[in-house]
Amino acid sequence: MGGLDPGEHIFHLATARDWAEAERSGAYRTSTLGRSLAAEGFIHASRAGQVAGVAAAFYAAVDEPLVLLEIDPGRVGCVIRLEVPPGGDAAFPHLYGPLDVSAVVRVTPYAVISAG
Repeated sequence: MGGLDPGEHIFHLATARDWAEAERSGAYRTSTLGRSLAAEGFIHASRAGQVAGVAAAFYAAVDEPLVLLEIDPGRVGCVIRLEVPPGGDAAFPHLYGPLDVSAVVRVTPYAVISAG
């Protein structure tokens, strides 16, 4: 399995509340919606073309504000692995440690677009 392309950024959907806490503490420690890094073992991330599918599959019912974190892998201070989830066919980036807020180069409000 290959790695990320040079200069490629990765993305993570977060609640605005979780991101605000990260800004206060200096590190983001939420793996995915309702799961901590400590509980999951890594932080779920996506490549650019995977964000909409992840949002539709896992965040459609979320009624609190969401933000999309754009992450520069070169600034991440932990291991990033591209891994295929069980039952999946595409590899997703996983961060094996806390995400330092300085690795996040852009934060954008995000609204999930439902298919129905």
